[in-house]
This record gives sequence, structure tokens and C-alpha cells, in this order.
Amino acid sequence: MLRKRYLLLALSLFLGVHLSAQVTLEECVALAQENYPLIRKYDLLNRTKEVNLSNINKSWLPQINVYGQGTVQNETPSLPESLAGIISQTGASISGLDEWQYKIGADISQSVWDGGASKTRRKIERAEDMERQATVDVQLYAIRERVENLYFGILLIDEQVKQTRAMQELLRGNLNKLRAMRKNGIAMQSDVDMVEAQYLSANQQLIQAESASKSYREVLGIFTGKSLAGQTLMKPDASIPQDLIPERPELRHFEARLRTNEARQKSVTASMMPKIGLFAQAYYGYPGLDYFESMMNRDLSFNLLAGVKVSWNIGAFYTKKNDRRKLRLASDNIAVERDVFLFNTNMETRSRLDRIDELRAVMKENDRIVELRANVRKAAESRLDNGVIDATDLLTKLTDEKQARLTASYHEIQLLQSIYQLKYTLNK
Repeated sequence: MLRKRYLLLALSLFLGVHLSAQVTLEECVALAQENYPLIRKYDLLNRTKEVNLSNINKSWLPQINVYGQGTVQNETPSLPESLAGIISQTGASISGLDEWQYKIGADISQSVWDGGASKTRRKIERAEDMERQATVDVQLYAIRERVENLYFGILLIDEQVKQTRAMQELLRGNLNKLRAMRKNGIAMQSDVDMVEAQYLSANQQLIQAESASKSYREVLGIFTGKSLAGQTLMKPDASIPQDLIPERPELRHFEARLRTNEARQKSVTASMMPKIGLFAQAYYGYPGLDYFESMMNRDLSFNLLAGVKVSWNIGAFYTKKNDRRKLRLASDNIAVERDVFLFNTNMETRSRLDRIDELRAVMKENDRIVELRANVRKAAESRLDNGVIDATDLLTKLTDEKQARLTASYHEIQLLQSIYQLKYTLNK
């Protein structure tokens, strides 16, 4: 699933489709996973599998062992003295085999039937490759959470920037009013200074928030491989998945491990099967296969031996039950790990759903609170317009309204983040 998305993304980039002025969370996640160095491991794993399968297939090729040797012996085969004496009376001389012996040759063997061992090894290799691929899927999936946290962090900071700028506008307007009233002798300089100090403080907050937003965007840009400066991050979809059955890559990893164990079970059966093969031995040297001829002369000769070999490792029967039991225990252990993961995932899903319900309940009053805080602030500004000056009260009302608006925005973004944390938990 992840690899298909990478291919589609790579194709879109190849065709010249770039990030627009508006960026979505899904685009950032896909780009980050495609840009992450670990993505190159998929190609390396495919190459590794091809090499291993090629080596397994080559096990059926003839196996050739070339050698050369020279030996010296303190004893060699010879004829009994009585027989040697009879032969010597005929005029023939038999001195027996020489203590110095040497030859150069080659042993050739060809497997005819290996009891299904190579077939089983191919199945194990493919199963292990799927397990390795699933491991990379799990590691890449973790990138999604890190990107989502950065993305929602930027949304929160951008909302703070937005509300701080709105606060500045209100402070600037009221500061201009107080300065005009100060010139007319209606307001005191301390009232002007109080509002101006709050305005400068808001400007400091704005600088800090913009700097934090820039830093977060740079980090997210490193993940995606694309500059996000000046880009508008869109608020993602707020829909909750209807299907709460998890589809995490960890579950596919557990299944891949179980399939690997199943393939290894068959290797136990293959180890108990007899092996049939052809063999040939050829060498040039002394002594030859005809020992009697080699006893009569020390000439080098060419020798060849060929046949059929059947071998059967009976010892595999001794450990068969224990080997299968070990694999079953390993599979049971994997099943337990999977059940624990599912249990924890279900618990986390329930926690995410409760958090979403909590935020939705809290958000029902947000609009009303903002409206009331705005009304109170407008009333304070109206009193200021009528010459009733209370700078401390005005600043309190402005701060309360800003906090109400910021809290409402935070709740909205926290709800979206909670929904996407749920989606991450379920891989939806």
C-alpha cells in the first residue's frame, strides 16, 4: 500500500506537479515518506532477494572441486612375498606401490533430487523478504506521526499569529484614541503608556510566534524535501473513520513473521528426505585405480570413477519433534505479540474517541464565549469613546477576548489533531 503511494507520488513529481500555494496534510505525509532515506531500502531488499534466489537456483548446477595433492606413506600395499617370488620366476618384477604418491583431479557432483530442500529454501527466502519489507513499512509509517505533529504544530502557531495580529489592530486603534484624548487633556499619560506597553508586548509575542512558525516550517520542509515558506497549510478533513478495525503495518509484519515460520516448518520435513545425486571423480597421477598395474610400474595414468549416490541423514528424525515444537512456540509468541498490539491499539482508539467527544462538547460553547467577550470589549471601547477612561479594564477585556478566540481556534485544531491521531492509530 505504501509503495503504491510512493510510485504515484514519484509519477506526479516526474510530470511536474509541485506543491501549490496551498498545502495539504496528505501531501506532506506522502512527500515525507518518499523523501525519507529509508525508502531506498525497498530497492536494496528486492536486489537482496534476487541474489539469494539466484544462489538457491544455482545449487542445482554441477558442483566441481578441483584439487592437487602429493603424499608420502611409510607403508603401501604390496604382494605377499611367496606370490612375489613366484611372479619373479617368470621374469616379471613387481616392486609394489611407491611411498611417494601424487595426483591432480576433479570431483564432480550433480544433485538429482534434494528432498525438496531447494524449493523450501525459495519459499523461506520469499517469506523472509516479505518480513523485511514489512519491517520497513513499519519504520516508514512512524514518519507519518512525526509529520502530522509538525503540521498541527504549525497550524496552532499560525492561529496564534493570526489572533495576535488581530489583537494588535485593536490595541493600535485604542492607542490612537488615547493619544488624541491625551492631547485634548482628557486622558492621562499613564493610560497611554499602559496601552502602548501592551501593544509592544503583543508585537514581541508576534515576533516569537512568527519565528516559531518559520522554524517548524523549515523542519517540515526537511522532511518533505520542499520549501514551505509562504505556503498556506490547509486544515484537514474532520471526518471520523466509520470502520474502527485497525489496518496498521505492524499487523502485516506479524503476519509476515508467521508465514516465515510456516515456511520453515517445511524445511524440517525436507531435512528428513533422502538425497539422490550423480558423481564423478577424475584424476591424473599415481597410483591409478588399477593397483596391480601401479605395482609393476610407476607411470602416471588417467583414472575415472562415476556413479549414483543416495544419502539419508537419519539424525534429522531425532530432532524432528523438537524442531517443529520450537517453530510452533515461535509462532505462538508472535501471536501473543500481535494480540498485545491489538489490545493496546483498541485501548488507544477508545481513548482517542473519548478525547474527540470531550473536545466536541467543549466546543459547543466556544462561539458564545467569543461573542460575549467581544460584547464586553466593545462596551469598554464605547465607554472610552464617551470619555470614561479605564485603561486597565480595557486591556483586561481585550486580553480576555483574544484568549477566548485563541482558545476556540485551539480547540478546533486540537479536535482535528485528535481525529488524525485516531486515523494514525487505525491507519485510516
